[in-house]
Amino acid sequence: MSKDIVKAVTEISVVIPLYNEQESLRELHDKIASVMQNRNYSYEIIFIDDGSTDNSVSVIEELTGKNNRVKLLQFRKNYGKSAALAAGFEFACGRYVVTMDADLQDDPGEIPNLVDRLNEGYDLVSGWKKVRHDPVIKRLTSKIYNFFTSVFSGIRLHDFNCGLKAYRLDVVKSMHVYGEMHRYLPVLAHNNGFRVTEIPVRHYERKHGKSKFGAARFARGAFDLMTVTFLTKYKKRPLHLFGLFGVLTFLTGFVISLILVYQRLFLHQYLSNRPLLFLGVLLIIVGLQFFSIGLIGEMIISVGHENATYLIKRTEGWDKE
Repeated sequence: MSKDIVKAVTEISVVIPLYNEQESLRELHDKIASVMQNRNYSYEIIFIDDGSTDNSVSVIEELTGKNNRVKLLQFRKNYGKSAALAAGFEFACGRYVVTMDADLQDDPGEIPNLVDRLNEGYDLVSGWKKVRHDPVIKRLTSKIYNFFTSVFSGIRLHDFNCGLKAYRLDVVKSMHVYGEMHRYLPVLAHNNGFRVTEIPVRHYERKHGKSKFGAARFARGAFDLMTVTFLTKYKKRPLHLFGLFGVLTFLTGFVISLILVYQRLFLHQYLSNRPLLFLGVLLIIVGLQFFSIGLIGEMIISVGHENATYLIKRTEGWDKE
């Protein structure tokens, strides 16, 4: 079957990034297939193996043999969830794209609710794990993360990082996902003018394996929050941000230096024992550097898109349409 025909008949692409989730995959597949059949959806399930070291790939190969709607993208090594989603988005061809985690904590039974919400005119519907079955530290850090993301992004959601989301196809095709940007997909979509909302979804305790959450991921997410804030507000006008800091810093240093010059020339005060002199000079230099960074940013914003940040070892399932 040609790719164009597949695009026409596939209603939902379910994109599932995974890393060492062999115990969950069969049950997850069966639940998704059951939901799709009950609602009479045409669908595909795209599993993206992010360098698993267990038997996850073998299980997915088994599933591709049982269900020709199951597809496999296997990475050569572990690149991270953002790279896995980027690959899934590239290969997805359904009218709607649903993302979910492979650990069975997301409920496939919520897919119809997400799709129904899209049909009300929204472009991205994010799940909200209103009742979470996670460790206390994870729930606490999530609340902090969601609060600051709402403040800095200007979009009010309760749960930015919920893996269960539904998108219109043109939304996922418009986003460049890398680093830890999978946490900020609603922000990126909102910035591109798409309508974003959320609905409460069921959340379950992890049945198999172990959580991939850690302090390092939280730190990376914090840095990427600064990145996405910059990209959404100043990507096309970096001088507006760096120029503002440059003006404030330069003027502060200039005023300090001007006062010191006045004191030396008219009040005959010596400056050799005045650390304020060094502060004034330093602020002037830093202000000029901010200007320079802003100007350099203005010169490079037209550089082409970043190359793909992942290598696919092999694909399976697309030749079985």
